[in-house]
Amino acid sequence: MNGGRRLIEPFAGSAAVFLNTEFEEYILADTNPDLIQLYQHLVGERNDFIRYCRSFFSDENNDEERYYLLRDEFNRTTNVRRKAALFLYLNRHCYNGLCRYNSKGKFNTPFGRYTRPYFPKKEMEHFIDAAGKARFINAGFHNSMRLARPGDTVYCDPPYAPLSDTAYFTDYHSSGFSWEDQMQLAQTACELAGQGVQVVISNHDTRPVRALYRDAGAKIRAFEASRTISCDVSSRKKVGELLAIFN
Repeated sequence: MNGGRRLIEPFAGSAAVFLNTEFEEYILADTNPDLIQLYQHLVGERNDFIRYCRSFFSDENNDEERYYLLRDEFNRTTNVRRKAALFLYLNRHCYNGLCRYNSKGKFNTPFGRYTRPYFPKKEMEHFIDAAGKARFINAGFHNSMRLARPGDTVYCDPPYAPLSDTAYFTDYHSSGFSWEDQMQLAQTACELAGQGVQVVISNHDTRPVRALYRDAGAKIRAFEASRTISCDVSSRKKVGELLAIFN
């Protein structure tokens, strides 16, 4: 999945796939407006925005009380530029880098207690250099996948289905992602494949997920990946994941 005319990512997240592939064009979409605004400000303002974000990474701000004050400001402010910079600050200072919102759409991840949170200056500069070929949109997968045309590649990294009935992972955004959404995603992928669009979807390798993609006509490739959500490195175990490929 490298090279070609255009790559569409309906679940952009950290944009790791975008940054490690070579396509002529990209459409990066996400339902999280805070993430998309961060990307848009970074690309639009470049080094000026990097310097602005850097101002939040101080010893004074690496404090629990200060963190919760800034988190509260993030949840209240209407200043989109400051909110974008605060989003990066929260991501680097919160517990385990977990982006979590409550049912009211308020960021609620607790303080992470790091000695010196890392400021990703080099990564932001690399992102700016690569973003000349990309367009960023705040949209769900239904709308972003409709933009695909024959010859495009669509890579979907949705919120994964739970490993068991009781293993419910934290929602990436307040809207959540249900099993019905998983079914609609697979159906949309199947429809696009029939129109000449290659679609690749990643997910947990469980029997329900395998059955879903197999019934939708996908080829499945299985592998193991390290689970990094745990703060205890010794407890991190490999779990089964898969790629469902719709050609």
